[in-house]
Amino acid sequence: MKKPDQVLGLPRDKPTSAASVAIQEARLPAAHAGVFPDQHALHRALVDVASARYRSGGRFSYHFARGKLGIDPLFIDLLRLGEFPAHGRFLDLGCGQAVFASWLLAARQCYEAGTWPAGWNPPPVMESLHGLELMSKDVARAEAAFAGEARVRVERGDICQTGFETVDVITIFDVLHYFGPDAQEDVLRRIRAALRPGGVLLARVGDAAGGFRFSLSRWVDQAVTFVRGHGFSPMYCRPVSDWARTLEELGFEVRTIRTEGGPPFANTMLIARVPRHGVSK
Repeated sequence: MKKPDQVLGLPRDKPTSAASVAIQEARLPAAHAGVFPDQHALHRALVDVASARYRSGGRFSYHFARGKLGIDPLFIDLLRLGEFPAHGRFLDLGCGQAVFASWLLAARQCYEAGTWPAGWNPPPVMESLHGLELMSKDVARAEAAFAGEARVRVERGDICQTGFETVDVITIFDVLHYFGPDAQEDVLRRIRAALRPGGVLLARVGDAAGGFRFSLSRWVDQAVTFVRGHGFSPMYCRPVSDWARTLEELGFEVRTIRTEGGPPFANTMLIARVPRHGVSK
C-alpha cells in the first residue's frame, strides 16, 4: 500500500490563476484499491485541496477555510449522507467566502482521481454554484479564490431581498435564525418556489429545544458574529420540530439529522426534498 501522502495524478491543465496553481500543488493521498482507508483520511485530503485555492487571498482567507472545513463535521457529513443529485445547479445562501463550493469541487476531483470511500455515493457534478453573501469582505475573498473558475459565481446580496433562480439544490447553513419570523417564512417559501421537482434544500439550524448544547451554540454564534463585524444581532431560533413542520406545510418531504462529532452544539440538518410528482405550492 502506498504511503498516505503520495501524490495522485491531478489535472495538468494550464493554471489560469494563483488559486488554480495552489490547487494543483495540493496533494491527495493515494489509497489501496481506489478507496481511502477511513473517513478521516478522506477528510484530511479534502481539507488540503479545498483550502488550497484560498492561499492567494491571504492568511485569514486560507486559515479560515482550513479551520471551517476541518473542524465543522457538516461538510464531510454532506458527502457521507449522499443526498445530492448526480449533477445540477446549486444556490448557496449566506455562502461566506464560499468554502462549500470549494469543498464540492475538491470532492469531485478526489472521486475522479479514482479515490473514494466504498459505499458512498459519488459527489455531484456541480454544473454551477451561485453564492449570495451580505458581507463584502467575504465576497471579495470568494472572488479571489474562484478567479478563473466559471462554475462558481459569488455576489453580494441580501437573502431577504434578492430573487432566487431555479436550481436543483439550495443550501443555507446557520443563517435562518438571523431573520425574524416573517422573513423566515418568506425565505422558505421562495426557496420552495425556486427548487425543481426532485430538488433538495439542505439547511442547518440550531435546535432551540436542545438545552445546554443549544445555549452554548447560541453564545458562540453571537461571539463569532460580533468578531466578524455584524455586532450583536438578534436571533430568532426554533425547535427542530417547528422547522420541520413549516417545511412540510410548504410541500417538502423532510428528514432531520442531528450533527454528531465536532463542537458540542445543538445543530441539526434539515433535508427537505421537493416531490418529483405531486401538488406544487
